[in-house]
Amino acid sequence: MHVGWIASRSVLSSIACAVIASTLTISCTGSGNPSGASSGIHKIRHVVVIMQENRSFDSYFGTYPGADGIPMKNGVPIACLPDTHHRPCVRPFPDHSDRNAGGPHKIANAVKDINGGRMDGFVVRARIAGKCVTPQEPGCARQLHPGPPDAAGYHTGSDLPNYWTYARDFVLQDHMFEPTRSWSLPSHLFMVSEWTARCTRHNDPSSCQNAGDLLAKGVPLMPRYGDPFRPAPNGPIYAWADLTSLLYRANVSWGYYVVPGTQPDCASGSVACAPVSQNAQTPGVWNPLPYFDTVHKDNQLSNIQPLDNFMSAAKSGTLPAVAWIVPSQKVSEHPTAAITAGVAFVTNVVNAIMSSPDWSSTAIFLAWDDWGGFYDHVVPPKVDLNGYGLRVPAIVISPYAKRGYIDHQVLSFDAYVKFIEDDFLSGQRLDPKTDGRPDSRPTVRENVSILGDLVNDFNFNQPPRPPVILPLHPRTTLTG
Repeated sequence: MHVGWIASRSVLSSIACAVIASTLTISCTGSGNPSGASSGIHKIRHVVVIMQENRSFDSYFGTYPGADGIPMKNGVPIACLPDTHHRPCVRPFPDHSDRNAGGPHKIANAVKDINGGRMDGFVVRARIAGKCVTPQEPGCARQLHPGPPDAAGYHTGSDLPNYWTYARDFVLQDHMFEPTRSWSLPSHLFMVSEWTARCTRHNDPSSCQNAGDLLAKGVPLMPRYGDPFRPAPNGPIYAWADLTSLLYRANVSWGYYVVPGTQPDCASGSVACAPVSQNAQTPGVWNPLPYFDTVHKDNQLSNIQPLDNFMSAAKSGTLPAVAWIVPSQKVSEHPTAAITAGVAFVTNVVNAIMSSPDWSSTAIFLAWDDWGGFYDHVVPPKVDLNGYGLRVPAIVISPYAKRGYIDHQVLSFDAYVKFIEDDFLSGQRLDPKTDGRPDSRPTVRENVSILGDLVNDFNFNQPPRPPVILPLHPRTTLTG
């Protein structure tokens, strides 16, 4: 009854909007920006965030020309990463394996990897990450073998032709940092709410206290299965404000799209674990919105949908104003999933958007949620007690994106939220002083002075650029 009522209300709103549009010539995209009258950032009426998994910038773009990549001398990496196995150190090396193991990526591991700014803890942390759940898992031999762990490896342009093509044709961001020094769940909470906390009472943001890993002993994290319409009693409480609550108040449409399969990360933040089922109706590490009080209060649970719904909306030209897309393990690029499967998934989604009637008004933000234990040489800036975390790959794809531009601004996923707020919400922020849900978050992340502005990645004076449709399975030097 509840979902049906929401659907009926949506249909009635669409009919009403269509009637009004026929006489007033307005857009009914839900973006809040009339088509035909938009300028600057408001030419973007659809923002799509595609969040892949567990790669550092250097591991994917460390040799990209012009980027702040792996420091070299005479073509040999300068970095010498301490090792515990019969050698003084390991230098970053080209790795053409389709499946990787990476390393651990909790807060403690980030601290050790950064190592006081030396950025040399990656190999040792990978060595002591612990055994895999099953020795037959791809990548386990690389992780535990006496040879150099692939946490020190990097991929080349011939390994990742589609991603490097997007970088060449659009915008590569070489100083995008994970918003928090942690694993997937905290990163995704920042992606939709700019904070991660533990709360003790529903609908009481004052009961929420800052939490980094969300891994304290005895504190429930996320039940493996649950009904989002009836949150499990032992589940987490997310009582603080998230971006969907601001979008709802402003009547801005949004959707969170989940690929069914298994969860791409472990609920413990470990390197490996037994598979956990995932779909739009199962709250999880990559699908935290069903546990937000605001989503329940606003009757917005039906906005969390299967990816197929997004693909249909792209085809029909009815994309929401804001969309988040999260993969399943198989297509996530999370070790030990095949990189080629992840590339095919991302390319398929991007191709669908480019083939959509909405392409001419869309910005795609593609990123990887944390560094996954892989080597990166850039010391993360500190903005508050939560972050920034380590550097991750990030690309902007849009008909208004600058061509072949490398954005050197300091960025984090907070820049995505800032862009959305500036585009659709007149610059309103997730600020406990103004958003109606006072909480104790240490920083209003969108207002941090060091944070760059994604508007710099666009040229809104240029005609919309045509699509760049790429093959799902390009020729690659990845093997195994």
